[in-house]
Amino acid sequence: MDERLEQARAAIRSRNYYSAFPESPSPRVYGAAAAAEGKAAFERHFGSTFGVSTPGASGEICSERSPYGLQPEISYPRLKAGGLDELVKAAAAGMPTWRDAGPKRRAEVCLAVLDALHARVFELAHAVQHTSGQAFVTAFQAGGTHALDRALEVIAYALEAMDFHADRARWVKPGRSGDLVVEKTFTVVPRGLGLVVGCNTFPTWNSYPGLFASLVTGNPVIVKPHPSAVLPLAITVQAAQAVLSAEGFDPHLVTLAAEGDGDRLAKDLATRPEVRVVDFTGSTAFGEWLEAHAPQARVYTEKAGVNPVVLDGTDDYTGMCDNLAFTLALYSGQMCTTSQNLFVPGDGVETNHGRKSSADVAASIGGAIERLLGEDSRAVEILGAIVSPAVLERLERADRLGEVLVASRPITHPDYPDAVIRTPTLIGVGAGSDAYRSESFGPVSFVVTTASTAQSLELLEHTVAEAGAITASVYSTSEHVLAVTRDLALRTGVALSENLTDGVYVNQSAAYSDFHGTGANPAANASYTDLDFVAGRFHVVQSRRHPSVQAMPG
Repeated sequence: MDERLEQARAAIRSRNYYSAFPESPSPRVYGAAAAAEGKAAFERHFGSTFGVSTPGASGEICSERSPYGLQPEISYPRLKAGGLDELVKAAAAGMPTWRDAGPKRRAEVCLAVLDALHARVFELAHAVQHTSGQAFVTAFQAGGTHALDRALEVIAYALEAMDFHADRARWVKPGRSGDLVVEKTFTVVPRGLGLVVGCNTFPTWNSYPGLFASLVTGNPVIVKPHPSAVLPLAITVQAAQAVLSAEGFDPHLVTLAAEGDGDRLAKDLATRPEVRVVDFTGSTAFGEWLEAHAPQARVYTEKAGVNPVVLDGTDDYTGMCDNLAFTLALYSGQMCTTSQNLFVPGDGVETNHGRKSSADVAASIGGAIERLLGEDSRAVEILGAIVSPAVLERLERADRLGEVLVASRPITHPDYPDAVIRTPTLIGVGAGSDAYRSESFGPVSFVVTTASTAQSLELLEHTVAEAGAITASVYSTSEHVLAVTRDLALRTGVALSENLTDGVYVNQSAAYSDFHGTGANPAANASYTDLDFVAGRFHVVQSRRHPSVQAMPG
């Protein structure tokens, strides 16, 4: 067994730090030529038809535009509703052989796919950057190495689940007239076809857990990328098909289903009787639609939420403001883990710099944002670019929702002047406002003035229970407040961060240690990653016979 897999299995039990894929794009780590070669590989796709096999495809689709202003003009085989029968049949054809290979062999092949992707990590990072709008280093990490670690993590969990019991047993029941003996076999059998519905903002990080969880448990996988972020998953499918073929398996165990805007391919695929597992990241509306309309499948969804922060007190005011500034600025808040609602009591927050009102706190966070983003060349590497017109429109309407405490400003990218880049805004509202009660995806957050910390905690509980949240955070020097917040987090099923001031941010999630989502509130019905995320993707089917019974020859 690969040493990395054994280390990953140890890490998911201990929850200690582990990483199999170095996150720094430094030439000291990857070699002097790796960055240039990766960028060149990315640029060679421009103006081409991407080389990936999609049975049932008809014509081509070219649907991507870089948020940085590039026009890559990459075409992909287009799948339409009329080609689904052929695609599904081709995807299922290799399943018996893949099933019979067994868990350890499947894990070996999946690790080979990860290695093939790691060899292309710079190319993959550019693909993620220019489809999602992430800054390059963020794309290299979140879209490359961290996504690969999440994939390895899920493979480790799957082996834990599949290896839980023996695959063979000699069952002996003592009796007066002699032992009763039965030979038994227990085989992991896949549920059926898996469907991964990709998102625009984190096309690989959000897709790899489901993709590799299904694949390693024996299920073929159809990958349906977001029309604006096809290339990262096309590279992934291309690498998987090459490895599967080289290892003696049907390459169509992993296929790409690229569509045009409005084709509704995800709905058509998700409701096919052959599709037995669905992984989705995106809007609450479509996630709930999948949960309601794909009853034949095990559906795993990560949807929208409103992530709260309760500010009660701190003994490191500067550290708190700096930490929140980075949280709000990273990738322009275009993360499902970014804090949206900052609850501040009306009589202020007790700090080591004296009591601070909600306006003071907002001004201090605004100052920290300016220190962080003061130089445009530095700012663009934190903010990235606005991923879609809808996010920009939401930002431009934010001043109608309340008092602008920290204004957003445009930034010009030194290398990509057509990129749309904006700093975060903070909007002040009262506790009775409806503005903060639903997700405002992007660089828009709210400072919500409450009557007291007690009301702040009540609103945390209410908003998480009603709208869901992936993350929650609290700042307090009171052990009582921390204990109450922790209890609320347990009751509402949200991951909690307490008094983060340096080096760790609420919107970051470490593979092998942090659970991303809990499945216990409306923001997600599953977690990256736990045993439940993998165990529902297979069945165990047994056979048994007495040892004296022999199969008839030929």
